[in-house]
Formats: sequence, structure tokens, C-alpha cells
Amino acid sequence: MANGMIVTYGCEKCGSEIVITKTGETLLSPIYCCGVRVTEISTVAKKPAKAKEKPIRKVVKKVVKKPVAKKRASKKK
Repeated sequence: MANGMIVTYGCEKCGSEIVITKTGETLLSPIYCCGVRVTEISTVAKKPAKAKEKPIRKVVKKVVKKPVAKKRASKKK
């Protein structure tokens, strides 16, 4: 995906803000609200998203001891 720009427009009549994301060579003007052309408020360049790193967890292995079988005394005849 190509880096784009976020452009915020504002309507002078109703005061609403319109946020538009531009990518590539698209041309999205003129933009109208309430029958009046909106004015550009701000332009911000998008930064590429970074991949989230998973936290490293230590794996602790528990050692389970088996019960020791008791020795039986053998009966002698």
C-alpha cells in the first residue's frame, strides 16, 4: 500500500469537519458541504505502520516428581 496523506476539511456554515485519506494520485476536490465548498484545515502525511512486537515470555517447565513405590518385604517360607 502506498503512503498517503490525511487531509481535514471544514465547513464554514455548519462547522463539521471532513477527514479524507488520499492515496496515490487521486484527486478529491472540490468537496462540498451545505452547498458551499469546504476549506482545507490541515494536511498530515501518513507514516507507514510498524509491526507490533509480541512480548517475550519465559516458559518455565515444572518438574513433577512421581511418587516412589514402597518396597514390599517378601515373605520367606
